[in-house]
Amino acid sequence: MNKQYDAMALLGRVLLSLIFVISGAKKIATFAGTAGYIASKGLPAAEILTARTICVELGGGLLLLIGLKARWAALALAIFTILAAVLIHNFWTMTGPEAMSNQIHFMKNLSIAGGMLMVVAFGPGRFGIDKA
Repeated sequence: MNKQYDAMALLGRVLLSLIFVISGAKKIATFAGTAGYIASKGLPAAEILTARTICVELGGGLLLLIGLKARWAALALAIFTILAAVLIHNFWTMTGPEAMSNQIHFMKNLSIAGGMLMVVAFGPGRFGIDKA
């Protein structure tokens, strides 16, 4: 049974990390647009926040993917995802379809953060570099 759990932990890490690795890589290619979007949300120092976002998403996503410092990476990604939910997907300030769409993103972010906290609690599994 432990081999099945280890395989599920690996698959879970891969699935959780993909959104961050892909998103971080896209933000590199669209740096100015991402900074503009962050600025449109009223957040300060958009370029600095964009660079930090890339580091957290891409760096944390890759660490989680390979299972190196996975607990710390998952914790950073959980905090980042909760902050993004509150600061970017603040559906309670919106109306109509925009509110509905952002509420879905908000709830998905909370779910992703929950998955990250599971990695913090139980580790990367046997197939991570750190091993649980």
